[in-house]
Amino acid sequence: FLMPSRFEPCGLGQMIAMRYGTVPIARAVGGLKDTIENMRAGFLFEKYESREFLNAIEKALDAFKDKTRWKQIQTNGMKKDFSWEASAKVYLCLYKKLIEENF
Repeated sequence: FLMPSRFEPCGLGQMIAMRYGTVPIARAVGGLKDTIENMRAGFLFEKYESREFLNAIEKALDAFKDKTRWKQIQTNGMKKDFSWEASAKVYLCLYKKLIEENF
């Protein structure tokens, strides 16, 4: 799944791709950077330049040659939990921590 976005405030495409075992290659920006773990559940590049994008694709192709590694990258993406239930647990922990620090 290729997503060389200049900007991306959230993005669902990469989350859907990972859910079904498609490895995303994206620019490290916005929600893409927040949801794709570089080299673990996809591939990210920093600068909005074609050479950077091509380098990320080449890294993905190298990983693809190692079937065990590729399967692990796919599995890591498929195991990610983007549900509201998971988000709510993170927010609850944050709110509890803030309360403890301020009272």
